[in-house]
Amino acid sequence: MTSTQTGAWDETLDDLDTRRKRSYAMGGAERVAKHRAKGKLDARARIRALLDPGSFQEFGTLVGGEIAADAIVTGTGEINGTPVVVGAEDFTTFAGTIAPGSNAKRYRVAELALRNRIPMVMLLEGAGFRPTGDHYGRTPTDLLMQAQCSGKVPIVTAVLGPSAGHGALVAPVSDFRVMSEQGSIFTAGPPVVRASTGEDIAKEDLGGPTVAIPSGVIHNHYADDLTCLSEVRRYLSYFPPSAWSYPMPRPDDPDDPEVTGPRDSSELLEVVSRDNRRVYDMHDVLDIVLDTDDWMEIQPTFGQAVICAMGHLGGHPVAVVANQPQVLAGSIDAAAANKAAHFIQVADSFHLPLIFLADNPGMLPGSKSEREGVLLAGGKMFAAQTTATTLKLHLTLRKAYGFGSMVMSLLGFDNQVAAFAYPGATMGAMGAGALSSASGADADMAKQLRDMELAASYYSAEMMGFDELIDPRETRNQLLFALRRGLYSRQATPEPVQRTAIMP
Repeated sequence: MTSTQTGAWDETLDDLDTRRKRSYAMGGAERVAKHRAKGKLDARARIRALLDPGSFQEFGTLVGGEIAADAIVTGTGEINGTPVVVGAEDFTTFAGTIAPGSNAKRYRVAELALRNRIPMVMLLEGAGFRPTGDHYGRTPTDLLMQAQCSGKVPIVTAVLGPSAGHGALVAPVSDFRVMSEQGSIFTAGPPVVRASTGEDIAKEDLGGPTVAIPSGVIHNHYADDLTCLSEVRRYLSYFPPSAWSYPMPRPDDPDDPEVTGPRDSSELLEVVSRDNRRVYDMHDVLDIVLDTDDWMEIQPTFGQAVICAMGHLGGHPVAVVANQPQVLAGSIDAAAANKAAHFIQVADSFHLPLIFLADNPGMLPGSKSEREGVLLAGGKMFAAQTTATTLKLHLTLRKAYGFGSMVMSLLGFDNQVAAFAYPGATMGAMGAGALSSASGADADMAKQLRDMELAASYYSAEMMGFDELIDPRETRNQLLFALRRGLYSRQATPEPVQRTAIMP
């Protein structure tokens, strides 16, 4: 090619470079600096922090023309070596609002996630639809495509600033939602609320962490942008790219039997009291049973009577649902059941084995619990776990009563890979104390009921109610060996679970 031919491109390429630079500048140096002065990263810095270095490939750079990237930066990249698609609302450009061009980019993000069968990550900080007066006509909304992604590719959302209106709706349809200290999320922001209802309220009080975490809209809350993005990376490390593949063992584990191999669980004799009336912290059990104590808890401050956690057993990613005796004596309330139902569905959709650790006196009774919809929430949890097609393992540590046992996968013909219990575990429709009180039993009858309760695990074992009664010191190894055997039973290539969408 001659220099004349090359030179003919100069003007065209200079124009392209100018347009790209305008997009890369976002809302301009002044607005970007003001944004960062608040302790927040800008949209492009957030993407750099989220993705593996040098892996970002942008698309839609020139959408919006004079409006830089039309207020949302989109592209593909990698997280821990796995391809992902990402969108980051740019609050420095028209407050991260959505116009026809940015709507098309958002749709394309979800479309590529499903087409390429890779995770989708959305970083939110925007004010919803832009009041341009433009008509969208029959233009498809991004939420339609995101709903199609549900249960087929992992969807993660980080709320890193105020998020309102249509943009905020991305979060509740996601599998995992995190928020920074400066994040807030709401149907409409304070100005619209003030105009519509007369209520004068700050964005923090309308949808900040103190609102979004207790409501269940947001799962986990972290101090700043960098921590949120690091935890998004960590969460996705447990998952396969899509429902068409299986989660893989962690690549960074050394071939060390002290980490991933069998080992004695004698510490559990100190942690789990034989006296059913004494509480213990189920977190300590997970520290002992899982490979390491750096497992990841989901919604740690919501529905605390149930612990939902991602971890590794034998190097393989697993999802754990465990009763927490320290909260409500392990009774399952509506919040805990709703949390667990969503968690189970997500784990099942992406073929993560489920480990149920049961120690509960049943669903939480009482008028307050009934007003909160404990039966409806319990029904959701029951439906989620009984229809789960992934590997399921169950262990009753001390007690499992009534419907509270059924939602924790203690039910015959529930397709468990293994079902274990500790000797002396108590079970049945209700505890001996409650049954004695309800029936007006005298002292002798109450003692008989208590003795029968203590022998229940042996009666159940004699009738194959469990595969085996195990010594607590065998806990990790029994679960590990059962998991390894179960993994051999899986089909060569999985297919997505047939459901319309994962419940929020």
